[in-house]
Amino acid sequence: AQHVFDLNERIPLEWKDNVTVEALTSDSLVSSFMIWIESGVAAHFHASHTEHVYIIEGHGKMQIGENEFEVHPGQLVFIPKGTVHSVEVTSDEAMKALSIQAPRFVGQDRVLIRPNQSSK
Repeated sequence: AQHVFDLNERIPLEWKDNVTVEALTSDSLVSSFMIWIESGVAAHFHASHTEHVYIIEGHGKMQIGENEFEVHPGQLVFIPKGTVHSVEVTSDEAMKALSIQAPRFVGQDRVLIRPNQSSK
């Protein structure tokens, strides 16, 4: 089945605390999600999948491995499997992003990094 989504008009059905996620599509090879982030996402990595993040609204500082840079609407960020990453929202409005994860994300491979834990 094919699906078409208007990402610019999409709003969360229900706001959660800080991060709101809406699953869009998924099969055995890939998953896609809309994500709204109010303040930030703590450092973590994914043990078994790669992630692409397309920024739709909002601005922030993203850390990927040892590199930190500003992100803004229209940018696509590639995050290889096993790479530590985080984001801090710097805009007044929430950051809205499309996250595409391959292979299929089933919620079991997100590994949080604690301050005293070395990055991968």
